[in-house]
Amino acid sequence: MKVTIITATFNSAKTLSHNLNSVARQTHANIEHIIIDNSSTDATLQILQEFKHLATIISEPDTGIYNAMNKGIAHATGDIIGILNSDDYLAHENTIANIVTAFKTSNAQAVYGNLVYVHNKNPEKIKRVWVAGGYDPQLFYAGWMLPHPTFYVRKEVYEQYGNYNESFKYAADYEMILRLSLKYQINIVPIHEVIVYMLAGGAGNKNLDTRFKVNFEDRRAWKEVGLTPKWYTLHLKPIRKLYQYIIHYFTIKWLVHIPPAHSSISFLANPTETAKLIDINIKTK
Repeated sequence: MKVTIITATFNSAKTLSHNLNSVARQTHANIEHIIIDNSSTDATLQILQEFKHLATIISEPDTGIYNAMNKGIAHATGDIIGILNSDDYLAHENTIANIVTAFKTSNAQAVYGNLVYVHNKNPEKIKRVWVAGGYDPQLFYAGWMLPHPTFYVRKEVYEQYGNYNESFKYAADYEMILRLSLKYQINIVPIHEVIVYMLAGGAGNKNLDTRFKVNFEDRRAWKEVGLTPKWYTLHLKPIRKLYQYIIHYFTIKWLVHIPPAHSSISFLANPTETAKLIDINIKTK
């Protein structure tokens, strides 16, 4: 199976090497890595030229992150499509191989896994752990959300049910996942392992004002898909993040380790700054 990974960039020179190295080192051979760049003015384009595994590099103005993602989907030729943001990187060299295995051994139309947030200035410092758990679409009504950066979808799903809704600035991923899971009820299968490591501080997590705007768009997302949340749904959604911090607090001291996939060549620019990972693959079922 061919996997397309889409990365949107904009002046991403400081973190981009983490992302590119993690894809270049994958053991799964059939990967198409597409870069959609928003006319970067820093060293982003020069860095991209150093990585020979890249299939497509498009650098032109876009109207936002979801516009860039949709451009990538339009150019994708893979059977499976995933989004890997420019400041995110894959957990280990067998990540994509494991994702492909999950699709092959089930009738999944999409899969997802766990996510770890690391400090944006010190990748060795883990900030919180998002253990997604098992899949039950009714959990969305209780404020649950699967980690979008770990979400890999068959291309035919996008072709049948549509891409990201670009009228959203912050919550197009939430709207799309609600649409696929609740409205169209596609078959989504969890993978109980860490898929992605993300530098903390994304567009939806910056400050209180941004969180208010995200909450407003979350409410609109339910309306867009023609569904009505429970009165408590969107109150529980941010509260669920507290559980991620609790997991981090009570497990970090004895679950942190550097796995074999990171022991030789770091995904990070400096080999001495290898991010320590959390072995929750077996602990979490």
